[in-house]
Amino acid sequence: MQSLKEPWPHALWIVRHGQSAGNVARDAAEAAGHALIDVEHRDIDVPLSPLGVEQSRALGRWFGALAPEQRPQVVLCSPYVRARDTARLVLEEARLRPGAEVRLRVDERLREKEFGILDRLTKLGIRQKYPELNEQRSHVGKFYFRPPGGESWCDVILRLRSLTEMMTREHGGERVLVVAHQVIVNCMRYLLENLDESQILGIDRLGDVPNCSVTSYALDAQARCLHLDLVNFVAPLLEAGAPVTAAKDIPAAPKP
Repeated sequence: MQSLKEPWPHALWIVRHGQSAGNVARDAAEAAGHALIDVEHRDIDVPLSPLGVEQSRALGRWFGALAPEQRPQVVLCSPYVRARDTARLVLEEARLRPGAEVRLRVDERLREKEFGILDRLTKLGIRQKYPELNEQRSHVGKFYFRPPGGESWCDVILRLRSLTEMMTREHGGERVLVVAHQVIVNCMRYLLENLDESQILGIDRLGDVPNCSVTSYALDAQARCLHLDLVNFVAPLLEAGAPVTAAKDIPAAPKP
């Protein structure tokens, strides 16, 4: 009798990209009390900061130190430059060659949450320019609130449902690395851990997902499901002496 295919990846790592130039610009704008974040690039093109490059390389060395049978076989990556560069640097440092030792797939379902007309505004900017939306968001909560032209967390989760279905169909039993964004990390946790709105927002309120941190899952072969292994794991950065950062991405809005 032929054995059943594994229903989930054997191992799954979900990584937020390294610190970006947008993270740095956002911190500067918030500290200076500005309404608008000064970034020359459109969000998809925002590059890593020099520190983000250092963080990505440190994480790559950690993956490279794993035994060959424990390293990623598949990389699923957001199309945004900061995520693609993080994945590229991780693979370079781990000495994993795309197409030969690992399959690299850029997937638009892993893109950053779209913030619509709130894009590039600081908390102050949102309150000043769109006070009615700020009030609505505070009332509805970030899980369901959709800014004009943007997405709610539910919208992100909807596109991630098809991504997880693809993972089970095409990458069951394999070791998969996902490189994306803070909201993606949290929304993937919502799906994989079968959480509800209050649980995932409670996790979100604990703090931002650190850049280049690892949240991972391992397959429970008997239960045929994934179980949580690591959460916001930053030891690879600390061991390499790379500062840990946890700034939001550019189009941020205040927590409810």
